[in-house]
Amino acid sequence: MKTVKISLNSIDKVKAFVNEISRFDCDFDLVSGRYVIDAKSIMGIFSLDLSKTIDLNIHTDGAALEEILGVIEKYEVQ
Repeated sequence: MKTVKISLNSIDKVKAFVNEISRFDCDFDLVSGRYVIDAKSIMGIFSLDLSKTIDLNIHTDGAALEEILGVIEKYEVQ
């Protein structure tokens, strides 16, 4: 598992993010405070406070993880 911090501060970003990670066969969780939701769920994402950064837990490794990190790098925050 790998955790990265992301920002999804607009409706367009949320839609694009869900479309991009839905192509992958592994699990993704978004963690905001005490809430953990499925990152492939648009409704779940909108239940979070999107004005803050969110932790994305990626449940895979190896080459698949490298491909995912390349796809999501535009949502990452430092």
